[in-house]
Amino acid sequence: MTPAELIQIQPPLVALLLLLGAAAKAVDRTGGGGPVSLLPGALHRPASAATALLEAALAVLLLSAAGPVGAAAGWAAAGLFAFSAVLLAVVRRRDPQMNCGCFGGLSTEPVGWRTIARAAVLAVAAVGAAVAGGGGLQALAGLTGAQAAVGAAELAVLAVLSPELREAAVRVFGREACAVRRVPVRRSLARLRRSEVWRANRVVVDGTDPVDVWRHGCWRLMRFTGRRNGRPVDAVFAVELRGRRPRVRAAVSDAETRVTLAVLGEVAEEGGAPLPRTTGGAPQATGTVVPTGPPAVPAPSEGAGDEGAEQERGGGPEGAEEPGGPRVPRARVGAHRAGGQASGPSAGISTGNGAGASKASSSDR
Repeated sequence: MTPAELIQIQPPLVALLLLLGAAAKAVDRTGGGGPVSLLPGALHRPASAATALLEAALAVLLLSAAGPVGAAAGWAAAGLFAFSAVLLAVVRRRDPQMNCGCFGGLSTEPVGWRTIARAAVLAVAAVGAAVAGGGGLQALAGLTGAQAAVGAAELAVLAVLSPELREAAVRVFGREACAVRRVPVRRSLARLRRSEVWRANRVVVDGTDPVDVWRHGCWRLMRFTGRRNGRPVDAVFAVELRGRRPRVRAAVSDAETRVTLAVLGEVAEEGGAPLPRTTGGAPQATGTVVPTGPPAVPAPSEGAGDEGAEQERGGGPEGAEEPGGPRVPRARVGAHRAGGQASGPSAGISTGNGAGASKASSSDR
């Protein structure tokens, strides 16, 4: 194969990768990750959408336009990939656990050398597309066997450099149990902050970052401190680790008595009635929770008094399990921390499978 024949297959190959990246970004609701994370939070989704539009436009030009326009699209794509490689190196240095966001929700792995190398390889391929002058559809129409073999080998190299393939396989075949699946904490936080459960309880939460994060079965639990009715509380949010639209649950417990004050589920996505809203359309900050028992009473002294207080409040079975969601036990007084784990919040929301809660590992963040 001559160099000219090798160059001719670069426009359709680069266009294919650009289209895949644009489509993945378009369906991703998080709008974060990669170079976009270097911008202020309010600009994450607009910047991701703008990048997807730019990639789609360049792909169309590389396929349909020939001559100067196709060459300009190739040089623009080469600049985009080269600039992305530099920014990804910056992201990796600043936040080693941040994903690249190259393929939207499929990019769950932290930025690594493979991701940066892929951007560099695509930059070189885009230079070839610029030299070829675009015309990707014409190149495909006259594709030879040798060109097809070289193109397939080039795609195989890009596949080896693409950690997103593992995530795509898991989503298609579903062979990885959610209890051991690696889901970045950032993705769970992004899902939480988009939920009505978060918006309805945001008023009681201090700050936007959790003070404790751990996993329990197929759920990631995040504890926030805050105040409710003038008293310090712990708000624990549970985000499911599976599905395109992971469910979100919440439990609020008194920080001093460890009494579970209220629980909240995202019934709007379960086919039930939506959360009560204000006249402006936002979820109400009060009146949207379901109490698990009568109002809390002062915590008695340790010992047999705990059991008596439970009976006094009419505590029946220890917990009620919502179908498909975490179990929320009835309010209990005098719960203690064991082994340094937050038994108060975790008592308010758990998967009820008897397994111990495990802290999020560094590779999971």
